[in-house]
Amino acid sequence: MDVSTRAARPPSVPLLSAREKSFPPAAHGRSLESFLAGDPRRSDFATPLLTLDRGAMQHNVALMAEWARAAGVRLAPHGKTTMAPDLWRALIDAGAWGLTFATAWQAQAARAHGVRRILIANEVVDPIALRWIADELSADPEVEILCWADGVDAVHAMDAAIGDTARPLQVLVELGGAGGRTGARDRATAGAIAEAIVASPVLELAGVGGYEGALAHDRAPASIARIDAYLVALAELHRELVDAGMYPEGVRPVVSAGGSAYFDRVGVVLPQLCAGADVVVRSGAFQIHDDGFYSGISPMGREIGDEPFRSAMHVWARVLSRPEPGLALLDCGRRDASFDEGLPVAQRLAGRPGDDAVLVGSVVTAMNDQHLFLRLSDDVAAAGGADRLRVGDVVRLGLSHPCTALDKWRLIPVVADADADDPVVVAAVETWF
Repeated sequence: MDVSTRAARPPSVPLLSAREKSFPPAAHGRSLESFLAGDPRRSDFATPLLTLDRGAMQHNVALMAEWARAAGVRLAPHGKTTMAPDLWRALIDAGAWGLTFATAWQAQAARAHGVRRILIANEVVDPIALRWIADELSADPEVEILCWADGVDAVHAMDAAIGDTARPLQVLVELGGAGGRTGARDRATAGAIAEAIVASPVLELAGVGGYEGALAHDRAPASIARIDAYLVALAELHRELVDAGMYPEGVRPVVSAGGSAYFDRVGVVLPQLCAGADVVVRSGAFQIHDDGFYSGISPMGREIGDEPFRSAMHVWARVLSRPEPGLALLDCGRRDASFDEGLPVAQRLAGRPGDDAVLVGSVVTAMNDQHLFLRLSDDVAAAGGADRLRVGDVVRLGLSHPCTALDKWRLIPVVADADADDPVVVAAVETWF
């Protein structure tokens, strides 16, 4: 779905109900289409409320697609970030080569929504998952499912579980790095994995891949050098497999890397070293982006181009209590907003743009299950400005890490413009976490 249009509720859950967190009781028993026809606004919903910004998402998707074209890479955005079929479709409509997932269950959700090219960026050794993949490959010749292997033992486990299949499962050799996550730790091991895949009657060597994001967590020169060295090693492994004639004849290999932090380095390093291969970048957070971790580490607007990605996710939370002069308690907690890559940040007062100064210098210091602790700055409190933040006021919060924000919401309203005084809700996307 293009989230610029209104979406009907999936027929499996035809009517809105109390299961849709923060939707107003007046919407219960109605279809989403009927509810949206009344042009509801943010203020018509209860708090806390997570919203997605339509304009920001469209901006981010277009910006990333243009970068990929210029860099000469293909995009297989990580679908686990949103687990939202409507948002997956927007990526595919924008030209994505395919979609990436981390588990076979996530891939099953993608197939249930018609995704035909899936990269499982992980080892798959669960026999039930492998049999499902074999059945999918046998049932539809247009379906492509690729996964990783980082050990000969993993290859043997896949061999034993798949059994008969009409088409072999395409497997990438995963190269890791010291201190990283999964992945062969040296090229000799990676070569042995490739040989085991080639020897298998039910597997096919499809390329090489890995995740550079586990090797660094900032953009310091030493971190970028570490990322580039890893990407060069990945390209050299691919070249060794080409020179050894290990890829099947007529198959265009895949060389895949690129999370949401260092995709720019993939575009600089791999295309020039991997001619004849599809360089596939798996970044997923760019569609939503954030006001925390990714806003600080993303190269878009710094190393790349003049325009940055824009955060498309916000939580709107209400002041419940002012028990101390410099403290406000809001009705947003760990069940509503992400907190693993940084706590939320207070951005503005809803409907009171002239009073936003009361939030300058404020800091979210803690979150409980259903409470957020907002400390106002000493300067604001000393000037008496803290009195302007009242019980009942609604604060817009910026979040960090979309992967652990969207998973707390089953149906997420999409607003036309989160910067409006009272944004109009134009759609809603369902998540499949």
